[in-house]
Amino acid sequence: MNRTIFISIVAIAILLLDLYVFQAIKNLTGSLTPGWRKLIHIAYWSLTVITFAGIIAVNFIDFESASKTFRNFIIVWIFIHVVAKTFAVIFLLIDDLVRLIRWAVYKISAYSKNETVISTGKKISRSEFLSRAALVAGAVPAASMSFGILSGAHNYRVHRNTIYLPNLPKEFDGMRLGQLSDIHSGSFFNKKAVNGGVEMFLAEKPDLIFFTGDLVNNSSDEINDYFDVFKQVKAPLGVFSTLGNHDYGDYRQWSSPEAKKQNFQDLLQAHKELGWDLLNNVNRTVTVDNASIGIIGVENWGKGRFPKYGDLQKAYQGMHDLPVKLLLSHDPSHWNKQVLPGYQDIDITFSGHTHGFQFGVEIGDWKWSPSKYVYEQWAGLYQQKNQYLYVNRGFGFIGYPGRIGIWPEVTIIELKRGEA
Repeated sequence: MNRTIFISIVAIAILLLDLYVFQAIKNLTGSLTPGWRKLIHIAYWSLTVITFAGIIAVNFIDFESASKTFRNFIIVWIFIHVVAKTFAVIFLLIDDLVRLIRWAVYKISAYSKNETVISTGKKISRSEFLSRAALVAGAVPAASMSFGILSGAHNYRVHRNTIYLPNLPKEFDGMRLGQLSDIHSGSFFNKKAVNGGVEMFLAEKPDLIFFTGDLVNNSSDEINDYFDVFKQVKAPLGVFSTLGNHDYGDYRQWSSPEAKKQNFQDLLQAHKELGWDLLNNVNRTVTVDNASIGIIGVENWGKGRFPKYGDLQKAYQGMHDLPVKLLLSHDPSHWNKQVLPGYQDIDITFSGHTHGFQFGVEIGDWKWSPSKYVYEQWAGLYQQKNQYLYVNRGFGFIGYPGRIGIWPEVTIIELKRGEA
């Protein structure tokens, strides 16, 4: 579909939403003085005008070249506007449906009694209660999403787990693994807060660090403003990384295939300059006092429409004789599709990708997010017989620049020798 046509359809849909919700505004302001009523109506439509200005900006300016702050503001404004109005419309539709049923019942009842229905011209009044509920229903998600941006985006949490491996060499008993995932540096807007999250992570003193993909959203230069922050991420036994689906530049238009290729080369160079050992379908051996374990890294491999650059067979070569094997694979769907069926000696797989949908609820060990309807494993630690998967909730964010209930994560996993 032509982009202009698509955006025009979106604009018309938003206008219809606004017109529908405006009926509740008119209902609730009917008893106010003309001056106050006019002021509230102007304020309401002014917000709509800002939304339409954003839609025009997306369609008619070089949006990709605009400043990151401007792009984020426009996208978030439109998103919150649509979500808030949609919630309000749900309540209004309930009200209108009830009124329609009442009208139909009245008509049928009058007909069955051969009564003459005399129209007074008076409309069935809209329920003031549901009008108020509709506006509250719109205000709550708007307020929640605003809070999620101002507070939730950088509300970093440390998730600690202990995993027991009977085949773990005693030299690695008690080793602390740190994991970061889904940095998405192109989305950040508060460098001080991001630096605080990194400092929180490093204060845990991990012996070995894994980064499991999505350093950027689309372009390698997104890391430039935060390079000095993530340059701090170091560990005694090294930092190993892999690529996520966003790291390939597949989600934007490039001026030429050469430009896309150069962007990817620049991303590889960024990992190198950060001091992170990028494992693109290769493996490494980590040795402590003559005992060794294997670190395997694959490029992105995801179910469905996500790119499948990973080659686990190639990455695994030479690892068979090592007592413990740890896999870095960005997309957790890889675990069910390839790891469990074909590589029963890979002890732990480390993934990210889902972000926990950046929205959900976690109370103790119980958690819920819309992400669970897409991914069987979407946050935290999972076990299948003697194999484990850990899905990091993500350090950054994309699209909606915030989080509600599913907070940004830094992970610490302690490896212990023995049975769980």
